[in-house]
Amino acid sequence: MQVSRSNRRDFLKAAAGVAVGAAVASAAPTTSRSSRKFVIGMMGTGGRGTWLLTEELGKRPEVEIAYVCDPDSGRMNQAAAVVEKLTGRRPKTVGDFRRILDDKAVHALFVATPDHWHALGAITACQAGKDVYLEKPASHTPWEGRKIVEAARKYGRVVQWGAQTRSAPELHSAIEFLRSGKIGEIHFARVLNMLDRPAVPPRPDGPVPEGVDYDMWLGPAPMRPFNPNHFHYTWHWFWDYSGGDIINQGVHQIDAGRALIGKDYPTAVSCVAHKLARKDAQETPDTQVVTWEFDDIMMTFDLTLWTPHMVKIPWAMRDTDAFPDWPFDAMKVEVHGTAGMMLFEIVGGGWQAWDPDHKEIASCHGRHPHTPHINNFFDCIETRKRPNGDIEEGHRSTLLCQIANIAHRVGNRRLEFDGKTESFPNDPEANKLLRRTYREPWVVPEKV
Repeated sequence: MQVSRSNRRDFLKAAAGVAVGAAVASAAPTTSRSSRKFVIGMMGTGGRGTWLLTEELGKRPEVEIAYVCDPDSGRMNQAAAVVEKLTGRRPKTVGDFRRILDDKAVHALFVATPDHWHALGAITACQAGKDVYLEKPASHTPWEGRKIVEAARKYGRVVQWGAQTRSAPELHSAIEFLRSGKIGEIHFARVLNMLDRPAVPPRPDGPVPEGVDYDMWLGPAPMRPFNPNHFHYTWHWFWDYSGGDIINQGVHQIDAGRALIGKDYPTAVSCVAHKLARKDAQETPDTQVVTWEFDDIMMTFDLTLWTPHMVKIPWAMRDTDAFPDWPFDAMKVEVHGTAGMMLFEIVGGGWQAWDPDHKEIASCHGRHPHTPHINNFFDCIETRKRPNGDIEEGHRSTLLCQIANIAHRVGNRRLEFDGKTESFPNDPEANKLLRRTYREPWVVPEKV
């Protein structure tokens, strides 16, 4: 991805030590490394699962990657070969994740599947006595998310969801600063997810690729003829498997925004969403504006998938003392108070705050929090403490995305919401979308 000229200037200034800003002390929890060996299995070996194996887990001497699992045997065997090259030990390859859970030596299951498999993967692992690292989003529907929380609590399992910003020192320092009242009373936050993603052109149905267990890949989702658009990666843009980019990428920023303003459930949600620029095969919108109403704060979300001038902070900048080029930052969170504002970035960009005279009053540089988040998970396996990204927080942030999509799917209208029951009062049309119909035998049980 190209970087804007001003972004390059900011990067060079920071590298030269020119960047200014008063650093705020971190309130993030520290981690301790253990000599214990952790035996894990990886469920899902697509882009994210393979990244975790190669960039994090395969480099950790305290981790034994015992299994990799995927219904696509080609991907699975490629991942196994990479792990063997990194560690000198080839993991077992299984097409059914339950074979991992049968092994009493396994401590934890990493779930990096498409979203429609998250609930069954996590719940079944909890029932088997395994701890879980669950990639975002927490679930495919709000009802599923609550069931994962119930399973984690019932079986006493550590379930860390993959919102790495929860382990970022800069998030904790930003929360501390905001709670100090130095930008006054906070009544508005704005979350951005403005990118340029490629279109999904129509493609015909066709034969299932060799080596793919398509029935297992679909799992809880409805049976349908195989189509490449409903398969690797592009499944993100179809309702049966996911919920579009508000769920794919936006949930990270929304989770950070919710943490910054210190809120759990809204009292109402509004969403207007359309396909404006991408006249293609994807079902989910390419333009989306959401408003969540809390008691004394409103939080909005702006999504576009066709804006090339908005860019993610480049990887080369994420572990430096460079702030984003804020006007063009694709994933920032704005927090507005009666005496100033803060801009926050989720993947190492840090934050800055200004007073009404546009004077910078505080800032904190960031680093990408991937490694601290994994550290925290393994620490909690030992201590049995709740992790930084506990599943309850993951469920609540994922729910914000899900109820926004529901408001869109029932006609782009405003919906009242009851956080105690996690439902829409007196709105059967909206409540019908809080859960899905499952395909036997892949059913999330009422009682976990």
